[in-house]
Formats: sequence, C-alpha cells, structure tokens
Amino acid sequence: MATYAVGDLQGCLEPLQCLLKQVAFDPAHDKLWLVGDLVNRGPHSLETLRFLYGMRESLVCVLGNHDLHLLAAGRNIERLKKGDTLREILEAPDCADLLEWLRQQKLMHYDEAREIALVHAGIPPQWSLRKALKCAGEVEAALRDDNLLPPFLDGMYGNEPAKWNSDLTGVDRLRVITNYFTRMRFCTSEGKLELKGKEGADSAPPGYAPWFQHKERKTKGLKIIFGHWAALEGKCAEPGVYALDTGCVWGGALTLLNVDTLQRISCKCDERGNAEPSVAPLISEQTSAGAQR
Repeated sequence: MATYAVGDLQGCLEPLQCLLKQVAFDPAHDKLWLVGDLVNRGPHSLETLRFLYGMRESLVCVLGNHDLHLLAAGRNIERLKKGDTLREILEAPDCADLLEWLRQQKLMHYDEAREIALVHAGIPPQWSLRKALKCAGEVEAALRDDNLLPPFLDGMYGNEPAKWNSDLTGVDRLRVITNYFTRMRFCTSEGKLELKGKEGADSAPPGYAPWFQHKERKTKGLKIIFGHWAALEGKCAEPGVYALDTGCVWGGALTLLNVDTLQRISCKCDERGNAEPSVAPLISEQTSAGAQR
C-alpha cells in the first residue's frame, strides 16, 4: 500500500493517468491525496471529475478556489468567467452527484500518524495546527449544511477582511478562512493577506512574505503539502513544506509525490494541458530541506 499526493489537476486528466500508470496505482490498496483545484482551465474538467468520483473511496481531497468556484457556479451559472471550462460539468446529467460529492470534501486534511497536513494554498503563520483545523471545520460545516451553503457561496468572493480576527462572524468570517486555505500566497507575519501577487516567492511586496517563510510561523515542524502556486514550479526551500503545483495547465508538468519516501514523479504537459507524447515521466528525490533538486 502506497500513498501519493498530486498537484493541481485543473482538468488535466491525461497527465494524471500517465502518472498513476507509472506507479502502478491500485485503488483497492493505494491512496491518492489531491491538493485541490481538480477542475477548470484544462481540457477535460468533466472527465477528470468523473474519473475521481469513480475512485472516490481511494481519495483524500481538499478543495481549491476553482472547486469552490464550481460549486458557486452550480448555484448561479452567471458566475462563470471567460476561460472557465466548467459549463460541461454544469450541463452534465450527473452534475448533481458530482457537486454533492465535491461539497463533502475537506478544506484541510491532517494525517496524525505521519504528522503531515494537506491544504490547497497554505496555513497562515499566526495559526497553530489546532486553530487551522478548527477554522477549516467551520467552512466544511457550511459547505455541508443546506441552509448555510447558499449564503456562503454567494458571499464567498472578495479580498476583505484581509486579516483574521476571532471576533469576525457570518460570511466575513468564512470568507477570510476560505481565502487563507485556497488563495493565499503572500501575507504578513500577523496574517494580513496580499492576494494580487502571483509571481515567485521573491516577488513579495514590502512587509509581506510567502506564508511559509515567516520565522515565527506556528506550524513550523509540521509537514505541509500544498498546491496553488504554480510560479514556485514545485520548489520550496522551507524544511518540511512541499509545493506540488508545477503548472500542468500552463504547459508545465503534473507532479506526483510519494508521501512516505518523498520521491517525485512529473509528467510533462503540452500547452493545452495534455500529456506530451513520447515523454517519459521524470523521477526526482525530495531533499531534506524540502526543495526539489
């Protein structure tokens, strides 16, 4: 039995199937952890979601911003944006089943035996593991509650509040939690978000830094697997922090990480998000510092 984590799929089914074949993934025995952003932008969003739904008992999944966007568009199709590849899901006969499964997924997964967390974007530096799990649970409860779901999805979009405050209530409270887990890249040591920057780790505005670089981060010592930040190209020098978004949908690669051995396998993608033909997956080892060499 093996456990693998895979970066942002974004509807790129071919590279995923290529990697699973390479490791002889067996859904009856193996587990696949998904860092979120299962759909959107890529060529096969519906087929990807169906493929995952078919092996759902073998998955651990956390939600990304594109997954939440799909759930919101499922309530109001007018939320679709130019460039989205989600309409085929919303018009599919099995849409209700797929979205119902999606809303049951987590915002954060913690494997106690391995002492490792799985999130889409990150964990803000001012939160402990316990605090992060508690806050993630609030959003997960809203997603699964038929009464709370509509106001949450309708009010989910926006950059404010930019910083956590325990006195926050209602949709404002859920929005900042959601932004931490699904959109964060740069923030201050107190957790004030800067959500416009999407470039590399060295492009932080003055006073800000990548969430994982703050010296007083309360989750130091906890292993964290995350996606979301394609500009990192899967490289993160922070010990115990593993970046898996290698930009498959942008002509980069899709990366699979063996959670226990830290071996990485990447499948090169073309500019459409399909697996490049006749290109063997690249295998590399994860260094102890957390950077791919």
